[in-house]
Amino acid sequence: MALSARRRYRAVDYWPGFVDALSTLLLVIIFLLTVFMIAQFILGREVTGKDTALQRLNAQIAELTELLALERSGSRAAKEDLSSMQANLSALQAERDRLKADAASGGDKARAEGARASDLAGQLDRERELTGRALSQVELLNQQISALRRQIAALEDALNASEARDRESQTKIADLGSRLNVALAQRVQELSRYRSDFFGRLRQILADRPGVTVVGDRFVFQSELLFDTGQAELNDAAKPELDKLAAAMLELTRDIPPDIAWVMRVDGHTDVRPTRGAFPSNWSLSAARAIAVVQYLVSKGVPPERLLAAGFGEFQPIDAAQNEDAYRKNRRIELKLTER
Repeated sequence: MALSARRRYRAVDYWPGFVDALSTLLLVIIFLLTVFMIAQFILGREVTGKDTALQRLNAQIAELTELLALERSGSRAAKEDLSSMQANLSALQAERDRLKADAASGGDKARAEGARASDLAGQLDRERELTGRALSQVELLNQQISALRRQIAALEDALNASEARDRESQTKIADLGSRLNVALAQRVQELSRYRSDFFGRLRQILADRPGVTVVGDRFVFQSELLFDTGQAELNDAAKPELDKLAAAMLELTRDIPPDIAWVMRVDGHTDVRPTRGAFPSNWSLSAARAIAVVQYLVSKGVPPERLLAAGFGEFQPIDAAQNEDAYRKNRRIELKLTER
């Protein structure tokens, strides 16, 4: 009667399940934070690249603006020279006309003035030639200014396009993070549903079996049900129970979509007393027992990629007391359906 009461008391111990649920939620939050940090890192790299390109374009625009100012200054100087040449040309033309008028009045004076008029006419031709070259320079400067303006306009268009691509990239990253969070939440919800269904089936299969208890979202097998003392080889009494477990897992493998990453984790635990015989430590004994369970399930057709063996030795006790009842509780094999 006392053992039955203790077994019923252990069956309603929800605290370990609550702790495991909190652990799973914490892992999901850590994963989401990792995804968010990766997205921020990618966005930071793209923004840094855009800033570098923007600085380079601004430097080119500043350089072209300076060249445009120099060209404008040269154009103004050429125009001033042209105006001065045109004034000199007008003065020479007036002087030539005056000399022609004086030459018409006759005499030696007219011949002298005529010679001077010829000199002035030569100077006038030279001034016209210089004026033509100045006009050509002005035209060339105007063409260079137009080309610089087109380059500045092209750089401004490239800068606007770069900023538009940057805004588009930020929008895409935000959308990707949102969709990733939704997909992750859906996968976690689906795995939780399949975990609930699977453990519901196991409760039906292993109901009221001595040495088997349910603690939260884990099935706990006492080691004595599966192994002899100090041994890691499954005894004959363990195999029928593990056969039922393998059948349930095969059915679960068919039900869960292949894109959901899940594994059945088999955890081996021992009590605190040192081992004797073939195993140098409780750690090695617990790991060997977990591996033995995994290998048996594989032999029954369970895919090995859906199984995980772990040994915890005496370092995860259920009961920290130093007595036979605590030792018996701590010697166990735990099964837990979890994410890979």
